[in-house]
Amino acid sequence: QVHLVESGGGLVQAGGSLRLSCAASGLIFSSYPMGWVRQAPGKEREFVATISKSGASTYYADSVKGRFTISRDNAKNTVYLQMNSLKPEDTALYYCAALQVTTMDLHSARYWGQGTQVTVSS
Repeated sequence: QVHLVESGGGLVQAGGSLRLSCAASGLIFSSYPMGWVRQAPGKEREFVATISKSGASTYYADSVKGRFTISRDNAKNTVYLQMNSLKPEDTALYYCAALQVTTMDLHSARYWGQGTQVTVSS
């Protein structure tokens, strides 16, 4: 059974930083592109960042470019999201997802985690 477990969320002031982690089990981690997706209250899920299977390629939503960095450690079956210069509009439930292809299309997500809450105060 596949499990994706996010951690690292919390409450932070605007301008602060957080590092999210997503530990995967039950799948061949290095065979899956991975992504981070967020959902704010009353809004649809939106892709934040995607990373290829090897980690060589990364893609970001325009809203987070230059502030967020996605990375992965295939030896540890873990994907990370370093979030800097956080803004109140980054407040959301953040999910990691194992993807079928390297894309920012939600329909590509094959497995989802349960999410970790990020709250940015102004």
